[in-house]
Amino acid sequence: MVTAALTVAFTWCLFYGRLAQPLPVVICVASGLFFAYFSGHRHSRDASIDAIAQTSRMKNINPALKFWTLLILIVICVASDNPFTGVFLITVTFILAIFANGRGFAAGLYQHVHILAPPVSFLLIGGLALLFEVSAGPTGIVNIRAPGFWIVVSENAQIRTALVVSRAFGAVSCLCLLSVTTPMPQIIGVLRRARCPELIIDLMYLIYRYIFILLSLHREMRDAAKSRLGFRDYRSSMRSTGRIYANLLARSYQFAARNFDAMESRCYDTGIKFLEQRIRCTFSHVLVSAMLLLASVGVSLLPA
Repeated sequence: MVTAALTVAFTWCLFYGRLAQPLPVVICVASGLFFAYFSGHRHSRDASIDAIAQTSRMKNINPALKFWTLLILIVICVASDNPFTGVFLITVTFILAIFANGRGFAAGLYQHVHILAPPVSFLLIGGLALLFEVSAGPTGIVNIRAPGFWIVVSENAQIRTALVVSRAFGAVSCLCLLSVTTPMPQIIGVLRRARCPELIIDLMYLIYRYIFILLSLHREMRDAAKSRLGFRDYRSSMRSTGRIYANLLARSYQFAARNFDAMESRCYDTGIKFLEQRIRCTFSHVLVSAMLLLASVGVSLLPA
């Protein structure tokens, strides 16, 4: 609901005065209902990002091709002065993410919107901050009176905000597509072959593993507290939450010490090695990547 409310407020301020009067209302209502329904749907929480990537139809595409293609698309999006580049990448990555989901169209739509909801909320808060300006008088399209000054939304602020938000949203969409179509071990393998420092690779493996360990511990502690009515009211909820996170911190240190001792007992001396599956890079996949890159460059060269 927070994402839906932010979407309505942002789209209204962004398009107000630039489109015919019914259109901003239609866009606000449609975007708000979209995020309110799909981001809160029960199917959107059925799987984690890692599980979605493991069942993705694009999992068997060469990970290096996906990684470098999406990285170049992010650079094109951020360097472009045309907001339509970000809109183009948002649309393409959204379609690809839903198509690649191995659980069907409906589940893919629910899950991807749920994944995008937190970064979209963050971007919309920043977009609203860029839209509003302080002025000595009512000089904007939208004017709000305040004691001693005016809060306005000008046409230049709308243009600037549209460009910044489209750049950021396009780049985030590319990263989300990479995360839901490429398992983390494959991404780490690409970085290893790119001569990323071995220490960073080891930390990535360990952090990736610890995320799931801590999530599992937190889920067990939360369920145990719920079974003992630890969340029956606000005071009990605050007390239970504090105890859970304090316990989680202590347990995380215990697990870290045990794992490091286990690694040292197996002669660990930097360099965690895992068996990596080699996936061939086919001509059709290279062709699609090249067409996507050329289309992005073409859209970025269009007049804004």
